[in-house]
Amino acid sequence: MKRDPGYYDYLPYSRRPRIEWPGGARVAFWVAPNIEFYELDPPPNPTRASWPRPVPDVLGYSYRDYGNRVGFWRMLEAMDRCGVRGSVSLNVAVCEHHPEVIAACAERGWEFYSHGTYNTRYTFNMSEAQERALIQDSIDTIRAHTGQRLDGWLAPALSYTENTLHLVAEMGLTYVCDLFHDDQPGPVKVRKGRLASIPYSLEMNDAIAFSVSWVTPRHYAEIIRRQFDRLYAEGAGSGTVMCIPLHPYLIGQPYRMKAFEEALAYIAGHDKVWLATGREIAQHFNDHYHDAFVAASEPIHDL
Repeated sequence: MKRDPGYYDYLPYSRRPRIEWPGGARVAFWVAPNIEFYELDPPPNPTRASWPRPVPDVLGYSYRDYGNRVGFWRMLEAMDRCGVRGSVSLNVAVCEHHPEVIAACAERGWEFYSHGTYNTRYTFNMSEAQERALIQDSIDTIRAHTGQRLDGWLAPALSYTENTLHLVAEMGLTYVCDLFHDDQPGPVKVRKGRLASIPYSLEMNDAIAFSVSWVTPRHYAEIIRRQFDRLYAEGAGSGTVMCIPLHPYLIGQPYRMKAFEEALAYIAGHDKVWLATGREIAQHFNDHYHDAFVAASEPIHDL
């Protein structure tokens, strides 16, 4: 029986090589808006239904459509005011459905990484060839619409196969956000290539905060500040990473914006904070620390 996913070895927080971020920063801070498209009636997947209600789930569809129509633009303006770039977790079909959203991000120098084609199409049950085609389509679509190279991956709706991380590395991507096990980057064990796991915090995710934990906007802002304060203090010893994953249909609601923008401004107002993108964090780690972390790690044995 397999007891461990086998994607990373064990390296305790207190015994790692020291990470130094550019400019002497303590925290590499990145914001990851999930720019998504949910189909009203997608092709069925035998493992997971796309909607909790019978098709047509107009309620679910229109609630998420609010993000691309309204919430995104409100979130964009708040991030502009705080001087924070986004690293877009992109359902690449948005390039066709809402090119004006893509253009607004590209004009600001935001990064685009892949969150699959649609958030209603899962990789569960895909063959290796099908998943390879999915990744290649993301590479081609992002290049065609933004001119950017694809470096990062977050599986659509967090759905995977045993091949996912191996394939993204083999096809030239440099980081993944699908391992939620750390507050620093770490090497991912793949068959071919060099791949880093970049912290993407489910605890800071507005979907968890608002749709699972049901916190208030003011409490969410306090959670963000407390997370930052702890990572900033620990970052004096070795650089940490803080990520805020967002969904415009949630964070972009009018009554949530003031508290969120205040928390964002609080972080951006500190010195020794690197306002980075996922790609920049991954490149710095892969160039300077990947091999040292591999050498210091202890293999996890599947008993």
